[in-house]
Amino acid sequence: MPLTPFAVHDLAEAVLGCVCAALTRTAQEIEGQPGCPCRACVVPGTPAWDSCDDPCGEEAAGGQLSVSVARIYGSSDAEFPSETRIVQGVRGCTHPQITALELVVTLLRCAPTLTEDGCPPTCDELNASAQVLHVDMVTVFNALLCCLPGTQQTRRGRRFVMGQQKVIGPEGGCVGLEQRVTVALPGCGKCPDDGEESL
Repeated sequence: MPLTPFAVHDLAEAVLGCVCAALTRTAQEIEGQPGCPCRACVVPGTPAWDSCDDPCGEEAAGGQLSVSVARIYGSSDAEFPSETRIVQGVRGCTHPQITALELVVTLLRCAPTLTEDGCPPTCDELNASAQVLHVDMVTVFNALLCCLPGTQQTRRGRRFVMGQQKVIGPEGGCVGLEQRVTVALPGCGKCPDDGEESL
């Protein structure tokens, strides 16, 4: 069965909300840890590093959180998350058993930089920035593990595979993380009528 029109976007928004809520909870538990950035959005394609500072004022957490789609491809119950090599078009509107969706969660924070005098950041500043990053890494990873199963209302929950998480930056005063996750999207939509012209 094909996907519904909003299957991809709705899931991306759900992941964004889940990660944002987890970052907020962690900030309440750990003194000095910034929460969910006020700049948090689903973005088309690779996210631009528009802001890792505090664009919303001193009351809001600085940084930038985004969820984007890396790729979408056909898979099967037996092979997920591997890509299927089944030839399509032989029997009209046939679809893969599972559509695999790879999402990318990107979180940026400010990184310590050179002072006006050209001095490098102190070890204390670097250590504090590293702690924020490391707590963010665990928080994002745990958030996806805990909330993704509940984004599909079935007895078994949603199938997904955690991908690589890596540190990105520091660059341009920003440092952060990129977490990939591949999610199974079962088809629920209707096929176009066989009589319609194909594009």
